[in-house]
Amino acid sequence: MKFSQHITLKHLLIDNQKFIGLQFYSNKALEILVKQLDNVQWSEEFNMYYVPNKKPMLNAIYDTFRGVAWIDSKYFFSHTRSKQLDETFDVNWFRKRQKPNNYRLCPESYLQKLELKKYSNNTVKSYVKLFEEFINHFPEKEIDQINEMDIRDYLKVLVQSKRSNSYINQSINSIKFYFEVVLGMPNRLYRIERPRKQNKLPKVLSKEQVKALIECTGNIKHRCIVSLLYSAGLRRNELLNLKIQDIDSSRMLVHVVDAKGNKDRYTLLSQNVLVDLRKYYKQWKPKNYLFEGVQNKKYSGSSVGKVVAMAAMKAGIKKQVTPHILRHSFATHLLENGTDLRYIQLLLGHNSTKTTEIYTHVAKSSFDSIKNPLDL
Repeated sequence: MKFSQHITLKHLLIDNQKFIGLQFYSNKALEILVKQLDNVQWSEEFNMYYVPNKKPMLNAIYDTFRGVAWIDSKYFFSHTRSKQLDETFDVNWFRKRQKPNNYRLCPESYLQKLELKKYSNNTVKSYVKLFEEFINHFPEKEIDQINEMDIRDYLKVLVQSKRSNSYINQSINSIKFYFEVVLGMPNRLYRIERPRKQNKLPKVLSKEQVKALIECTGNIKHRCIVSLLYSAGLRRNELLNLKIQDIDSSRMLVHVVDAKGNKDRYTLLSQNVLVDLRKYYKQWKPKNYLFEGVQNKKYSGSSVGKVVAMAAMKAGIKKQVTPHILRHSFATHLLENGTDLRYIQLLLGHNSTKTTEIYTHVAKSSFDSIKNPLDL
């Protein structure tokens, strides 16, 4: 049966009470039927009718409009889009950490929902830290009593404290997660403005600087870490998650498993890096992960950052160098060498060439054909 009318169900939170919102285009017949529902009210704020959020009421909605209108519940019943990560959920750090007196902890329900949604451990730590900063900003107020104006005031404090846009956006995400996912109130933060996205160009190194960086690493392990970050265009976590079997020397490819966006991909394996990796394997004998720390556990992200920063300092590179700058440099140098943008997109694991196109703004080859007016 094809319906000409449809009603969209929405979660509403009004005076800290849960309601079901009924959103539809103005229609006399639908309004007559809606008004037959028990305890129905009109919200000027949300511009829709609403009823108490109770299972019998939900059944009554379906019964009332059966055969008359299509009930669209895609915004009402949440579907997880979580990543199926191959890692164990670990919150021991949460239990064991030192806490100041009168410090308000993240609710247990928050942690449970993060676990159910299969968020990565790094994301869990970030969300918990930021959400606890938020709730401790209101020590005298119950969490569920914090309203939209309070959230706006808190965000103003972050802006005035010169916090970065990414920090503020992540803070908003951690707050939204509580009110919208844990409490199931997706309308709570509809009108919270996010910082305007900054269109910053990626920082890159020259090929000579990259070579100097690699030569200034302290040992064969560090040399392989820096070389792989650059030559395969890897994100830091992708490097850390590499297993020994992910190095495919027969096809000269690196298999990147469960990368950003829950995607697998292949990227390039350098012949020079393969020679170094074989030396490294004989000397360090990793058991599972390609790069391991103490007790054969995965190497830490902070250690990778220190390796890159130390090598950059020894190489005399004045700018701050991070693992991600090596990934930017990989993409830029490929573009300068004439590699098609579509291939670079595949190697980096971008969903769209629009993301990859940013490297055209920093590739030297983009400007080679332009003559400087002062030299004319």
